[in-house]
Amino acid sequence: MIERFIAFRYLKSRKNSGFAYVVTWFSFIGIALGVATLIIVTSVMNGFRAELLDKIVGMKGHIVVSDVEHQGISGYDNVSKQLGKVDSRIQKVIPQMEQQAVVMANGQARGVLVQALSQQSLVQKTLVSEHIKAGKIADFKGRSIFIGRRMAEILGLKIGDTLELMTPDNEISTMGTTVKGETYTIAGIFEVGMNEYDKNIVLMPLAEAQDFWEMPEKVSQIEIFIDDVDNSQEIARKIVQTLGSGFMVLDWKHSDSSIFHAVEVEKNVMTLILSIIILVAVFNIISGLTMLTSSKIKDIAILRTMGMTKKSILKIFFTIGSSIGLFGTACGISLGLVVSLNIDRIKQFLEKFSDSKLFNEEIYFLTQIPSQTDWVEVSCISVFAIILCLLATIYPAQKAAKLDPVEALRV
Repeated sequence: MIERFIAFRYLKSRKNSGFAYVVTWFSFIGIALGVATLIIVTSVMNGFRAELLDKIVGMKGHIVVSDVEHQGISGYDNVSKQLGKVDSRIQKVIPQMEQQAVVMANGQARGVLVQALSQQSLVQKTLVSEHIKAGKIADFKGRSIFIGRRMAEILGLKIGDTLELMTPDNEISTMGTTVKGETYTIAGIFEVGMNEYDKNIVLMPLAEAQDFWEMPEKVSQIEIFIDDVDNSQEIARKIVQTLGSGFMVLDWKHSDSSIFHAVEVEKNVMTLILSIIILVAVFNIISGLTMLTSSKIKDIAILRTMGMTKKSILKIFFTIGSSIGLFGTACGISLGLVVSLNIDRIKQFLEKFSDSKLFNEEIYFLTQIPSQTDWVEVSCISVFAIILCLLATIYPAQKAAKLDPVEALRV
C-alpha cells in the first residue's frame, strides 16, 4: 500500500522531477493518441470493407452465373429453379440483363450500365428497393425506368421527366454501325450510398430490355444471393457441378477481389505504421522513468535506510510505469471509440468549419465515412499497448531497486 502511495506522489509532484515530469506526460499523451488512432483507423477500414462488400455484392450478387458464349441464357426460369435447389444456403436467385448504353437528357450524354430485372426481382434486391428516394416500385413497369440520385442531379432530372437510351444497333449500313434509341420515363430515383452506382446505373423492366436489345426470352446473367458471403466459393463449386459445361460461374471473391485485397493491405500497413506511435511513447516511458530514478536517488536511499526492501522500490517504479500505460490506454480507448462512432458527424463539422470537402465521393466511392468497430481488434490493441508499457517499466524499476543507498547518500 505504501508503495502505491509513494508512486502516485511521484506522478503528481513536479518538484525535483524536472524534465522527467514532462517526459512522463508526453508518454501518457503518446500512448493515448497511439491507441486512439489505431482504433479509429481499424474501425474506418473495417467500415470501408463492410460497406463496399454490402454495396458491391448487393448490386451484383454473391455469385453470378452467365453463359460461356455470352449469347444469353435461354430458359432462365428453369435454370433459376434449378439453382435455388443446389444448396439450402441460397436465399435469392435473380435473372437479369446487364448491358452498356448511353443516355441523353437536357443536352447531356453519359455512359451507363443498364440492369434489367422484373418488378418482383427488384423487390428482392433490397439494396435498391429499400433505398428508393422518389417514386414507387409499383411504377417499375412498361417504358418506365429508375435512375440513381447522383445521375438525376448531374442530368437535371426528376420523376416524370424523360431520357433517351441509345445503344449500337445490330444492323450495319453503308455508313457503318447504326445507333438505336428509345425514350423512357423516369418513374423512380434510388440512392444506395455508393457514388459509382448512384450516378452510373439505370434500372429497367426486364421485358422492355429484352425487346430493346432484341433478346426475347433471354437474360445475360443470373445473380445468386446466399446467407453468408464466406460460403460463396463452396456454393459456386456446387453450382458448376449442377449446371455442367456451357455456363460460367463467378463468386464475388473472384470478380472484385482486387478492391477488397487493396483495402485489407492498406489496413495492415496503416496499423503497422501507426503502431510506431505507441512504440515511441513506450521509449518515452523508459526515458522518463530513468530520469525520474536519477532525480529521486536520495529519496530512494533514504527509503532503503528506513528499511524499505528492493522489492518495494521495484514496486514503486513499476507502479508508476504501469499506471502511465493503463491510464493512457484507457483514455486512448475512450477517445478512439468516441471518434469512431461519430466519425461522419466530425467530418461534417470540419467541412463546415474549414469550408472545404474532406471526403470526396468521387474518389472514395461511398457518400459518407463508414465505421465499424471490431471489439476483438480493440482488445488486441489495448493488450498490445499495456504489455509494451509493462515491459518498458522493467529496466528503470530494476535500476532503481539495485541502487546502493550508501553510494547514493554520498552524492
